[in-house]
Amino acid sequence: MTGWTLVEVVASRLLERNECEAVLGDLAETRESTSAAMLDVLGLAFRRKATPWRTLGPWVAAFGLALPCSLLLMGLSVSISATYLKLFNTTVLKNTGFTLGPGIALLLWNVILLIGWAWTGGFVMGSISRKTIRISVLMSSVPCVFCMARFHVESLSRFCLLLFLLPAAWGVYRGLRLTRIYFPAALVLALGITLLTIPMWRIPGAWLPNWALSWPAWYLALTAWRNSRHAERARPLAT
Repeated sequence: MTGWTLVEVVASRLLERNECEAVLGDLAETRESTSAAMLDVLGLAFRRKATPWRTLGPWVAAFGLALPCSLLLMGLSVSISATYLKLFNTTVLKNTGFTLGPGIALLLWNVILLIGWAWTGGFVMGSISRKTIRISVLMSSVPCVFCMARFHVESLSRFCLLLFLLPAAWGVYRGLRLTRIYFPAALVLALGITLLTIPMWRIPGAWLPNWALSWPAWYLALTAWRNSRHAERARPLAT
């Protein structure tokens, strides 16, 4: 492989197709050396990748959402798994009367809350870090891999840490593709998640993780409200 061919390969991998053709054409006209051309391509690619990080969104998604929320959601996932095991081992398997009592209601409550927290967190992460979503996913995966490698509970599988993964992935998918969410739906979602956290307020220290996991839902509601206001103001101008 010649030096110029290597430049072409690197440019095709790091730059968009239209931009790649233009850059290679300019470099061919200037007749720069292979090393200088490679540095130009790498420098341009770095500036393109660094541009989204000039805004606040990618930083919030990676370090204010993906990293801390994944840790908190893993904790809730383990709690749900332990509660499920305790309920169904002691009640269903040992007692033929199938008297679950209030424990099953609390379990379902936590499952719904886990799904709501994971989906809204994933949606916000996808919507505010579309161009840097790989970094956000990486920041969410690092604590998962770390905790799974050190998880040792005989009665539970280490994969119980990842109960939140499916709704979170679905939220990221929707956040990457939806351009807006309507305010009534976003408000109902935020209120519903907040109401589900009320029974946990009596637990000492639970308010911090509750609000840390609930703020994406209220961010969605606030963003949807702002979008609806902008749409109302732009409507008379359009007519």
